Amino acid sequence: MSNDKGLQDSNVRIGTKQTLKMVEHGKAIEVYVAEDADSRVTSKVIALCEKKGVKLTYVSTMRELGKACGIEVGAAMVAVVEGNE
Repeated sequence: MSNDKGLQDSNVRIGTKQTLKMVEHGKAIEVYVAEDADSRVTSKVIALCEKKGVKLTYVSTMRELGKACGIEVGAAMVAVVEGNE
């Protein structure tokens, strides 16, 4: 990712469960998905984002996505949310 500080400064929810919850409740503005994440984990959220018109951005690896969020472990997906949800 070109802007590693961007996700650290944004209001984000990290992980598949949190991302799914934010998309379901209409709170997600954009969802970042790691391309190397298991598709069985990400496919439901990707389909829901497409259905609800949430912007999807793909990142090469889970490790890279985790690093962009300022965490020491990888992340399959991250939701950027509006406000302080």
